Amino acid sequence: MSSQFLVVGAGLAGASTAWRLAERGFSVTLVERDVPASEHGSSHGSARIFRYAYPERVYVDLVAATEPGWAELSALHGSDLVRRCGALDFGAQRDPHGLAAVLTDAGVEHELLPRDQARDRWPHIAFDTDVLLHRAGGVLDAESTVTTMVAAARARGAEVLTGWPLQRLERTGSGSASGFTAHAADGRTVSAERVVVAAGGFLPDLLTDLALPAGFLGAFPPLEVKEENAFHFPYRDDAPAQDWPTLIHKRDDICVYALPGGRDAQFHGQKVAEYDAGRVIRSAAERTGRIDPANRGRVVEHVRRFLPGLVPEPYAETTCLFTNTPTEDFVVDEADGVTVVSPCSGHGAKFAPVLGEVAADVALGTGSVPDRFRVGGRVGSSRA
Repeated sequence: MSSQFLVVGAGLAGASTAWRLAERGFSVTLVERDVPASEHGSSHGSARIFRYAYPERVYVDLVAATEPGWAELSALHGSDLVRRCGALDFGAQRDPHGLAAVLTDAGVEHELLPRDQARDRWPHIAFDTDVLLHRAGGVLDAESTVTTMVAAARARGAEVLTGWPLQRLERTGSGSASGFTAHAADGRTVSAERVVVAAGGFLPDLLTDLALPAGFLGAFPPLEVKEENAFHFPYRDDAPAQDWPTLIHKRDDICVYALPGGRDAQFHGQKVAEYDAGRVIRSAAERTGRIDPANRGRVVEHVRRFLPGLVPEPYAETTCLFTNTPTEDFVVDEADGVTVVSPCSGHGAKFAPVLGEVAADVALGTGSVPDRFRVGGRVGSSRA
């Protein structure tokens, strides 16, 4: 089997890339070690935060650029993939006033609410600072987004191979006849002219087997994979489910996010987690599924203090994967025919429709990508 592009990984980034490349008329083979949106990766489930609030304009603008894609995907899916329930940001370290200034500069509609006014509007949340609200925020369905993009890629002629774990890439030929042979762990092979790798938490194990130049590998930012913990808390009877926005609450001692849990929470609870506080593992292959009792204790105490509209006893809990760069920036860069796509650090899901566009442009040498996503251009810290 041979194609113009091989895309490795059928999570949000890989599925988007396969869809956009196939849409541009290229022959595409998409391989996935398990199934699209697998529970063993980072793109499963129905609940991810969609938000505009970032401390840096580059990400706010990138969110805005996703809106046509979300509309397109929702039309293909047959219903909205993003539910606009609004998003709240508060806490001394979250800096709602600073975030509001960035949204003002970007032209994103929002409100800054004094703490007491916010408490009157949402009595089931115990705010400790002024609060930023932007109504375009909400919850996106990651799994349905992936399946919709994979179906769209197939409709454009893409071949999708599941149960296909990449082991290594081999460069073949030379000059205009050069390309790649991808080897699966069981000996199967796929050939392609160019390759895009979007392997999520499995990327640390793969990087040195992708036939990448030594200079590129030497400049690649270190990747840290964490097994995060997430908990579902039931709504109290006097806190109606339809009145819960998403929220990010950052204090000196902890950063917690919460959102309506959707299918993940059987539609009767909030998904609550401590941001970027999980156990460090070498790669996704080391994921255990074990909950950290200390993490659970911190989240339960935070719910008890600041989310009085929830019963502070989780009825379900799970682990998920974050693949982090030191700056929390993404990696989208190409070297000698191999493009690496890693929308890192737990905040990439909302960018799904545009990630494929950016990856396709990088792989083809067209368009542009922020320098901070390039391997040689790491700057600053997004601190999502």
